[in-house]
Amino acid sequence: MTRLSVNINKIALLRNARGGNMPDVLKAALDCERFGAEGITVHPRPDERHIRYSDVRTLRPALSTEFNIEGNPTGSFTALVCEVVPDQVTLVPDAPDALTSNAGWDTVANRGFLTRTCAAFKSRGIRTSIFIDPDPRMAEGAALCGADRVELYTAAYAAGYAQNREQAVEPYLRTAEKVRELGLGLNAGHDLSLENLTYYIRTIPWTDEVSIGHALVCDALYEGLETTIGKYLEAILLAD
Repeated sequence: MTRLSVNINKIALLRNARGGNMPDVLKAALDCERFGAEGITVHPRPDERHIRYSDVRTLRPALSTEFNIEGNPTGSFTALVCEVVPDQVTLVPDAPDALTSNAGWDTVANRGFLTRTCAAFKSRGIRTSIFIDPDPRMAEGAALCGADRVELYTAAYAAGYAQNREQAVEPYLRTAEKVRELGLGLNAGHDLSLENLTYYIRTIPWTDEVSIGHALVCDALYEGLETTIGKYLEAILLAD
């Protein structure tokens, strides 16, 4: 069964827009767990424009489900992850000024750096995932770097879904098959939504985890957080 990890960055972004603690990021994370989410994802960036490093430290001891921290493994990020020791770290090559994640790693060109980074996290007992584009060569490179999993960057799938979903998912299926052949775990994330989630998982049912934030929080504005999480869990179940 594919697990749902809720990315709470947008909740933190709303809080930061006014200062103070409304909405309460910790309460929101605990509510997500209470409503059925099987993990919480955060993506702290250097400017702390949404999730702050202090949030990460507060969340870690409070959560009862899987905690996934994603981000570019700069010195400060790496130190934070090694300090709090989440269940999983996802390495994402986003620039400091990036609005949102917009590409996966070139695991071939960055093999040395990623190998050292994976080794550092794994020495702390942290499962390590590398964010990649849907390319079997990048999956092979991730395996050579020592990653435990890869996360497929699903923005292109989401963008092409309405026009031709079979064509949109094809490179993801090919890459996912290579990932399975390599013995790696498989995650997916970025622009997954209630519209496109069921078909994706039905096509690639060995997906271990999906990380969903922006679409889920947008849906929650109309449906409420509890109802929305229930709908995403139902979308996953419908893939069976």
